[in-house]
Amino acid sequence: MLALAGLSDAAEQIYLFVIHRGKTLLSDVTARFDLDDDAATEQLESLRHIGLISRERSDAGFYVPVDPRYSLTSMVEQLSEGVGRIRQLIPTLADQFDRGATSAEENAETRILSDRDAVASWYVRLQHQATRELLVFDRPPYVSSSLEPLEAVVLGRGVSWRAIYTGDSFSREDSWEEAERLAGHGEQARIVSELPVKLAIADRTTALVSLSVEEGRSDAIVTESAPMVAALCDLFEFYWARALPLPEARERMRDPAAADPAPPPAPTATVPSRRISREEQAILALIGAGLKDEVIARRLGMSTRSLRRRSHQLMVELGADNRFQAGVEAARRGWV
Repeated sequence: MLALAGLSDAAEQIYLFVIHRGKTLLSDVTARFDLDDDAATEQLESLRHIGLISRERSDAGFYVPVDPRYSLTSMVEQLSEGVGRIRQLIPTLADQFDRGATSAEENAETRILSDRDAVASWYVRLQHQATRELLVFDRPPYVSSSLEPLEAVVLGRGVSWRAIYTGDSFSREDSWEEAERLAGHGEQARIVSELPVKLAIADRTTALVSLSVEEGRSDAIVTESAPMVAALCDLFEFYWARALPLPEARERMRDPAAADPAPPPAPTATVPSRRISREEQAILALIGAGLKDEVIARRLGMSTRSLRRRSHQLMVELGADNRFQAGVEAARRGWV
């Protein structure tokens, strides 16, 4: 029922269980679904993270449902907004698909790529031909190994490179370190919880976009159609405006030469301003982007337990019942 909202069958069953009970302890979930404490906590925290349930600030630590008239409505509105942007592309994509499927001309504006090597080759080609700007949606599945050396060369030519990552972009062991090196070369990186497609746009004139994000599928189109490229640029800017800056690694946060962000002006007289640390800013940015606790903890070089404790402290300070509310309030205060 709630799979479209990104919930697994197990998470949905636990959510319905909490809705039915009204107040639920961790032990209730472990007993009802035969889960260990860690597995049950992960499921409950994932539901709390997306705002479907909250946790009482008491010794018992009851999990309680958030009124679905508000929580699910908010979730549906966010999903609808992103889906609406993609829906606007359908007529243009369909028109270009029909032309590409029937055209055998070498100079066609849009080509369909069904070969993995052809997709990888076009991605390399776009990097070589870019002279001003590259816009990239970075998410799995990947059709080639790391292209970090080539990206560094492109950035060295003075090309502006903006990339939006997802949490799954950092599933490889060295992916965080690679992102750090690219940031050092000048890449502007942001992060969101999900991206609808894989995308690369060179100089706002040529775009490579995936037709599937399923593992094992590499179908894509490459287009120079001005209306289609413009629509894809709009899609990129839509996500860029809502993405959060990719935080630095914890070692760089500890660099004494790097000052913590200055305290922003308080938005109201009732909310005191204070200097937020770089580590706190990173935690808020990454939980706001929807990353799992394990991914965030690995990025920041701390244990999952420590991360959850720090996250809880920040949520209490922000007066938030869940991570979604914490992200909204942190953004309102100018902390992320």
